[in-house]
Amino acid sequence: MAPDELAAAGLRLDVDDAVATITLDRPDVRNAQTPAMWRALGRIGEELPETVRVVVVTGAGQSFSAGLDRTLMSPATAPEGVESVGDLFAMSDQEMADTIEVYQRGFTFLRDPRFISIAAVRGHAVGAGFQLALSCDLRVVADDARFCMKESALGLVPDLTGTKPLVESVGYARALEICATARMVGAAEAVDIGLALTAVPADELDATVADLVAALTAALPGAVSETKALLLGAAERSLEEQRRLEREAQVRRFREVAKLLA
Repeated sequence: MAPDELAAAGLRLDVDDAVATITLDRPDVRNAQTPAMWRALGRIGEELPETVRVVVVTGAGQSFSAGLDRTLMSPATAPEGVESVGDLFAMSDQEMADTIEVYQRGFTFLRDPRFISIAAVRGHAVGAGFQLALSCDLRVVADDARFCMKESALGLVPDLTGTKPLVESVGYARALEICATARMVGAAEAVDIGLALTAVPADELDATVADLVAALTAALPGAVSETKALLLGAAERSLEEQRRLEREAQVRRFREVAKLLA
């Protein structure tokens, strides 16, 4: 997407060789998200260069994302000509589900085995913001980070692909409690329950993420992507299936390493 198209959706994309940085760029509204932003995120996922090995997702200003832009909950409060979540109410059940599926693509691409995705979270990550962070493989947070799955308080459910990674990170019981109560989870607790890798002072967040990016890009690209692919589905596979996939991946790696040594 062109920079002006991204800016219109409240996003910035910077690609520096193997590292792509996606910045939610609406700091005046704490990076509140919109359907246009979700569609643009999906486009970014489709168009990322093959050379990208790490994707960092972050927010401009003091918050990662305050969640859905509340002015877009109803067509009555949305600016004229702007797609709103409230538009869903006028759709058939199938049209509504199909539209949500398109929105979800802006989150699911972050699980692509081609690269490792990192959420760099400072301040609030609420609702859609929490789910965007959950869509990333790794979460590094500032000590002022606050997570909240706000959907239940609005009579809704998390529908931007956050439920599965939340359960995988913290377990069913804790995930249910976090979602059903819509309470805030602070940075220290996020680390304790496995939601985040580490919490650091806010002024050290960028440097900590940079160090992690450097470590992730130090290995051969194929080794990292093959490992991610193996780990992504490991919990659902039988041991026999996992063993087979490990063998097949290792054969590919040996062949690739042999070419490099030749």
